[in-house]
Amino acid sequence: MATFKAIVIEKADKAQTVGLKDFDEKDLMDGDVTVAVEWSTLNYKDGLAITGKAPVVRRFPMIPGIDFAGTVESSSHPDWKPGDKVILNGWGTGETHLGAYAEKARVKGQWLVRLPAKMSPRDAMAVGTAGYTAMLAVMALERHGLKPGAGPVLVTGAAGGVGSVAVAILSKLGHQVTASTGRPGEAGYLKDLGASEIIDRAELSGAPKPLAKERWAAAIDSVGSTTLANVLSMTKYGGAVAACGLAGGMDLPSSVAPFILRAVSLLGIDSVQCPLKMRVAAWERLDSDLDRGKLEQLTSQIGLAEVTTAAGSILEGRVRGRIVVKIR
Repeated sequence: MATFKAIVIEKADKAQTVGLKDFDEKDLMDGDVTVAVEWSTLNYKDGLAITGKAPVVRRFPMIPGIDFAGTVESSSHPDWKPGDKVILNGWGTGETHLGAYAEKARVKGQWLVRLPAKMSPRDAMAVGTAGYTAMLAVMALERHGLKPGAGPVLVTGAAGGVGSVAVAILSKLGHQVTASTGRPGEAGYLKDLGASEIIDRAELSGAPKPLAKERWAAAIDSVGSTTLANVLSMTKYGGAVAACGLAGGMDLPSSVAPFILRAVSLLGIDSVQCPLKMRVAAWERLDSDLDRGKLEQLTSQIGLAEVTTAAGSILEGRVRGRIVVKIR
């Protein structure tokens, strides 16, 4: 069996170590499709896994990385054949199943989505789970009835991965976007992506009131905690908030007031176990509704050996937009 390069997390005596090393193909986990991984990306969850700041990894040794794009090498699954270009997001890769930061991966065929015809593998990973989650959130708001012209749509954590893609998508669809960020220096970047208004995240970090002044028709929140509570209290009557992250914490110090007095809806967004039909629909929408020029503008690139350093940066809030990882 051949070996290939991979980032491997190991744990001994409660101490976690991470390093780039040669990994033996015979040690890959069970699956009916083997993929030559070409591109991956760095998400907030990947940062947590690599640094050990949260118990993301559930087995050791583990190859981290929850996303990849690549080419099928071999398959016993009826939907895939050698040469097919595929995308994987989530399904426990990098957590319970060996993940994406490696030159090769073996996974279940039902976890894969076909790469859209107009999208390159690099573009797919510039989108990654963060961008795919942003599209799931947009689609959830649309199902709730959101249409352009309804009023401002707030995006929290706007300079991050989910936020940057959400701003770009919403603006292209014709929505008036309000971007919340704790990095005032990113105002120009966010306006270039399509935000019409920038607010400081401090406006959403105070002790939340049961109800505050109505400000936006809908919101996409990747922060959680006090920020999400404030967003809910400021959402207009009949509006909706799509919650998809916990960068600020898992708690929600809110009340029932927005729900029973303003008919506000809180929409939960999960990207990990999302059904295949919805995944395919999200990637089709990303292919058509995400401006490639803006995608490139919000993307930077690193190599596999640089992932461990970048993991710390993303947790410290020092990463703007998306990072693609060139695997091969």
